[in-house]
Amino acid sequence: MSSQRSEGVGEQETEALANGVLEGNRRALARAITLIESTHQDHRAAASALLERLIPHAGNSIRLGISGVPGVGKSTFVEALGNHVIDAGHRVAVLTVDPSSAISGGSILGDKTRMELLSRRSEAYIRPSPAGDTLGGVTRRSREALILCEAAGFDVIIVETVGVGQSETKVADMTDMFVLLLLPGGGDDLQGIKRGIMELADLILINKADDDLLALAGRTAAAYRSALTLLHPRSANWKVEVQTCSARDGVGIAEAWEVALRHREMLDASGQFTTRRAAQSRDWMWSEVSNNLVTALQSDPQVRNQIPALEAAASEGRIPPTVAARQLLEIFLKRRKQ
Repeated sequence: MSSQRSEGVGEQETEALANGVLEGNRRALARAITLIESTHQDHRAAASALLERLIPHAGNSIRLGISGVPGVGKSTFVEALGNHVIDAGHRVAVLTVDPSSAISGGSILGDKTRMELLSRRSEAYIRPSPAGDTLGGVTRRSREALILCEAAGFDVIIVETVGVGQSETKVADMTDMFVLLLLPGGGDDLQGIKRGIMELADLILINKADDDLLALAGRTAAAYRSALTLLHPRSANWKVEVQTCSARDGVGIAEAWEVALRHREMLDASGQFTTRRAAQSRDWMWSEVSNNLVTALQSDPQVRNQIPALEAAASEGRIPPTVAARQLLEIFLKRRKQ
């Protein structure tokens, strides 16, 4: 079901694919995610039908979002956490988002190869995807891939973002708990991390608390606990915890999972689980509306013909970008009224 195929996907093939996912067939799951990630127009109807078929079987997993500064060891942490969670009796799906190659558009880091031990376990499924031009640390189809993994029977879903940046917050819109990994040495990190992502964190972990960095990690954790007193918590029912860990040595991993379980209990007891999932679904809907409108606008022949001239006029300062945008919208809307 490569995105390179030009023909559509038939109803029988879609139904067979859905059944395979529900049976926990890993090959079917991989093909299903490839289908929903496809940018080919002929695949969109089949992808939508597949999601409609599977979404009633999804929604009950623990969804964790993992982000962190470059070099913090996100993949090492995810592998350690995944192995611990599997040992506790769960099935784990990991959706990793890698930077995209400017030439091929493909993933250039390949997180699956960095989680060698976890990838060997039958209770784990790892799916690396290129970020493409999507902001927010996730791919445009990360939500759909998450739904498919839940339908396949994975009850813990870990979404590892491409890294920390100004827009690395979309993962919080599709997960239950947002975990932020930081390095020992609080001063520089505290200046470099955006306030917004700090306010979204439910758990902050200072990783690499080992060897000569152990004491520094402890001081860094204390600095972040102090800094958090100046920020508004994401939930009135949850106090953000700051812990240290060593993903390399497996230290602090069990404690991090215990926090995740307590956070889920809080969401259930307070009713926030239902309201947060409902809000995420609404956000997903409007995100799709925005994406599809932009796609439709750019696909309109008359709009497409005017784009080069208006882009040039805006880039050269002959007209304000807002005026260029309004002119494109007027062309598009006028065409729709005809």
